[in-house]
Amino acid sequence: MSDTASADRAAITIQGARKTYVSFPDRRFVAVDDVSITVPAGAIHGLLGPNGAGKTTTLKMLLGLVRPDRGAFTVLGRDARRRSSRAELGFLPEQPYFPPLLTARQAMRLYGRLAGLPEGEIPQRSAELLERVGLHGRDHTALSAFSRGMLQRLGIAQALIGKPRVVVFDEPAGGLDPVGQRDVRNLMLELRDEGVTILLSSHQLSEAEAVCDRVSIISRGRVAAEGSIDSPLNAQGRTSVRAAGLPGGLPPQVATLTDDAAQAGGIWVFSIPDDGVRGVVDALDDAGAKVLALTPKRESLEDYFTRMLQAPEPEGEVAR
Repeated sequence: MSDTASADRAAITIQGARKTYVSFPDRRFVAVDDVSITVPAGAIHGLLGPNGAGKTTTLKMLLGLVRPDRGAFTVLGRDARRRSSRAELGFLPEQPYFPPLLTARQAMRLYGRLAGLPEGEIPQRSAELLERVGLHGRDHTALSAFSRGMLQRLGIAQALIGKPRVVVFDEPAGGLDPVGQRDVRNLMLELRDEGVTILLSSHQLSEAEAVCDRVSIISRGRVAAEGSIDSPLNAQGRTSVRAAGLPGGLPPQVATLTDDAAQAGGIWVFSIPDDGVRGVVDALDDAGAKVLALTPKRESLEDYFTRMLQAPEPEGEVAR
């Protein structure tokens, strides 16, 4: 399929985005440099990267909150700068703020009006969303009494108030406990099943793994990798092994093949070269161990980010 055909079917396209910030007296910093991302309709696309990589600036250029130096941005095939395009968008900022003296219901009424909902639809739509994000019974509570996690849930509800076909979530699990994080993941999957497209900015691997169809990883303002989340994190040529039943430790022929063995609660975890898997499984079986899992070795997202940041700057220095 040609790039043009792919773009025609995309819910979001970002082409050649660039943003430079200037600070006193005459220093320039390129926060985003030639970023291009295509998100198919009805997909959840992750935008991953370490802090300061350029994720939020990219999102804000798409949303019209930051003026780009250059780049083309479309939503559902239309120029993202058009008011009609932005009416199709819902947005959760990384740190949502609300007027503290309003109640949750009053805040939802405000954002419903801003989204252009008919006045008669706002009460029912607000009640449905507050229940959906776990704030049922809190609609008359002042926002000054809300915890950080409750405000995050309210932020998700306001992003959905206008019945958007495309939603941009910037760190939606921020401030939430594990139950809240699970609820947000489930909500995103439900929205995808309903045909809503989601662009998700996150630095949490578990969140991205659970919901994203594809990811773009940004480093130093540029796209460093793109594809399924497994692609950039798989360690080529290595297999991870989980085994139990080795009170005497790893057999010598296994120990010589690994340098990252760890043991906790009677479970051993280590990696070996792919071509040594058969011999290692035989050695573990001979030692009376039970092999629990064999999976491609994958580095953590934190390690991946660290390696990107330690790599030398590409030609044409981004920051200066």
